[in-house]
Amino acid sequence: MTDIGVRAVRQAARRGADRVGAATPPGRDRAVDALRAAAVLGVVLGHWLVTALVSDGRTLRTASPLQHMPWLAPVSWTFQTLAVFFLVGGHVATRSHASARARGVPYRSWLTARLSRLFKPVAAVLGLWTVAAVALLLSGTEYGTVRTLVKLALSPLWFLVVFAGLTAATPLLARLNPLWPLAVVLHVDLVRFGLGGPAWLGWVNVAAGWMVPYTLGAAWARGELERRRAGWILLVGGAAATAGLVAWAGYPASMVGVPGQAMSNLYPPTLAVVTFGLAQCGGALLLRDRLRHAMRRPVAWAAVAVVNLFAMTVFLWHQTALMATTATGLLVGRLPGLHTRPDDLGWVGARLLWLPVFALALAVCWAAFRSFERGGGRGRRSRVVRAHRPSDRGSAAKARHV
Repeated sequence: MTDIGVRAVRQAARRGADRVGAATPPGRDRAVDALRAAAVLGVVLGHWLVTALVSDGRTLRTASPLQHMPWLAPVSWTFQTLAVFFLVGGHVATRSHASARARGVPYRSWLTARLSRLFKPVAAVLGLWTVAAVALLLSGTEYGTVRTLVKLALSPLWFLVVFAGLTAATPLLARLNPLWPLAVVLHVDLVRFGLGGPAWLGWVNVAAGWMVPYTLGAAWARGELERRRAGWILLVGGAAATAGLVAWAGYPASMVGVPGQAMSNLYPPTLAVVTFGLAQCGGALLLRDRLRHAMRRPVAWAAVAVVNLFAMTVFLWHQTALMATTATGLLVGRLPGLHTRPDDLGWVGARLLWLPVFALALAVCWAAFRSFERGGGRGRRSRVVRAHRPSDRGSAAKARHV
């Protein structure tokens, strides 16, 4: 591309960024959007880095570099960002519900509006993979392979179910002290691991574990976490607790599930992943001022706004993008970092080179299915530029709808 072409692209990007900035209410807390975007992209990149599809005879199965190189566990500390997403979700939902009540909007209408934003994009994912699964089975593909592909494609849906449940319970959770669900997680793990209790009891933590950051977000919306001291307590206390649980209580160092591992911190959530989430939430709260400053840059804010506008599309289709790339690559041959065993640093280096290709495949999915997230209508005002303001004590009831 010539220098003139580069300048033209930059100018177009700048004009687009300026339009997004002009459409954003001046009181919007852009740090909230930045944290949400970082959480979504963290999950996407984490899955792309630690998920591999390898051939086992005629059957495809999932594998992970963390199986063969457990010393890479810190990668999972960087990209397992679900706690931050639930923190932001609790913050936004609490303020939104308070605003709806102040405007006389019934709870049912408020909840329907919020859940429709979550589940409209799901219809496209379920429809495509239902057709794909039937077609693969009819073509003679091994059942194990189809099961692996469908499970990988639909794995993000568990998160939506939990998030929807917590959203529905927002009126009850809005003033719940986060120590209560944390105590539930502690006692569940004590019974499971310390007293030999039933394994199924761990699934109680699916609700209680993610309720901890969600109720922290509600406390943030109430103005209770504005002091930097709160962020430092969560960061240092959560990190120390997690280190102690890994070092002395036998919890895995990886904060994501690892195929073949006897115990997972994530499926179902354990006390270790919850305390790790507390540390993440503390770090997020400490970064708020810096993010607000960074989001004053038009291009940075425009990028965050776009990610937020299509967050569910990106989240729901990123595994499909990975699998589409893997399947297309088979037409060429067995490619390193894509079809080979993730058992050495060479695989890691090759996988890093595949990330832009995954991103391109995801962009294709985004272009094809973005209308489902926007509801297919025109003229609707983007919810990226609806206002939510930095929290002040007692301001939740006055906040505008998010």
